[in-house]
Amino acid sequence: MQERRINPRRKMVLPVKISGSEGAGLAYTMDITSAGARLGGVRPSIETGQTVSLTRNGRKANFKVVWVRQISSTEIQAGIEAQQGVENFWGVDLSDRQQGGKKDMEALMSLLDAAKKS
Repeated sequence: MQERRINPRRKMVLPVKISGSEGAGLAYTMDITSAGARLGGVRPSIETGQTVSLTRNGRKANFKVVWVRQISSTEIQAGIEAQQGVENFWGVDLSDRQQGGKKDMEALMSLLDAAKKS
C-alpha cells in the first residue's frame, strides 16, 4: 500500500503535555512529522475534530485531532495535525530524513526513466 503522507513519519518517543477541553495530562509521541504526530498514552478524553494544545520543551502549539483509537479503558492513541506552522516544535531536525527520502525518490525515478528508454 502506498503511503499517502506528504511528510514522512519518523518513529520517535517524546514526552508531551496535552491539554484539551476535558483537562490536561502527559502523553508521548509514537511517531512524528513536521506537521503532526501519533500520540500514545493519552489520558484526557479527546474527540476527532477537537483542538488540543501540546507543550514540549517550553514550546506550545495547537493541533487538530484527526483520529482517535481507544486502546484500553484508560488509554487512547490519537493522530494530530498542526493548525499552524510548528517549525522545530519537536526539537528534532527532521529535514535530513525528509531530504533523504526525496533524494531516494529522485534516484528511483531516474532509474525508471533510464529503463523505459532502453
